[in-house]
Amino acid sequence: MNNRQARMFAIAGTGLSVLIFLGLTLHSHSKFDELTNAENITPQVTHGKDVWHKYNCINCHTLFGEGAYYAPDLTKITQHRGEAYLQAYMRDPSKFYDENKHRRLMPKQNLSEEEITDLIAFLDWVSKVDNQGWPPRPILVTGSFIPGSDSVGAVASGEGTAAAAIRPVTAADDPRAQGEHVFRTATPACNACHSTAPGANMAGPTLAGIASRAAELVESDLYKGNAKNVEGYIRESIISPSNHLIPGDMYSANGASFMPTGYEETLTAEQLDNLVAYLATFK
Repeated sequence: MNNRQARMFAIAGTGLSVLIFLGLTLHSHSKFDELTNAENITPQVTHGKDVWHKYNCINCHTLFGEGAYYAPDLTKITQHRGEAYLQAYMRDPSKFYDENKHRRLMPKQNLSEEEITDLIAFLDWVSKVDNQGWPPRPILVTGSFIPGSDSVGAVASGEGTAAAAIRPVTAADDPRAQGEHVFRTATPACNACHSTAPGANMAGPTLAGIASRAAELVESDLYKGNAKNVEGYIRESIISPSNHLIPGDMYSANGASFMPTGYEETLTAEQLDNLVAYLATFK
């Protein structure tokens, strides 16, 4: 290929790329209204969006995977929680947690009733946008306490208990299977704050690879806790989470971990052993 041919090839290739880009852009714009249910953007939804920005919700939460990763993604939250739950939660998050025991992170924003209603309308509109599977992981919302109920938080529909959506286990099951059951049904549930998917940090860090990290940490000079091995470290992280804190991370403040305490009281010794055995498999 001579210089003239190379130049023509480059010009033709660039032109074709531009045409493809413009075609895809026009096609995307032609689908926006359909994909986003634009006809459902009411003044109430618009005001709810303004409330979202006014109170800087995006500083902790994400929508469509965009925002801060300190707290759970709320893209589909209205499909996981009913309106009554969300209204009560936004009025006063402290009623859903024990401040000292559960290390509540959600601040009370003192929203007006109108702001709460419109914010929920905005989040409901968001939940119905065709996001084509993004973000790729589900929101883990089980495990929160519902005032006036003896059960842990409701599952996707906002009704029933978290345990209702989980396969029952029997004494014949492997201890690790028993431990997975505890992971999803403890009070508060571990999966309310922790994911087991690599890189998927929520209100707590992902537990993917925890066994490998623990093995390295307990052998290092940086470790300040009392554990001697992987299982000991995992157990310590559950019942005494403030024994070892990582300087500068976002999961502790003022010398205390945000991890809830009291699991040694709410779990039996066998349940705790099984939970440790389950988490130790994440290498």
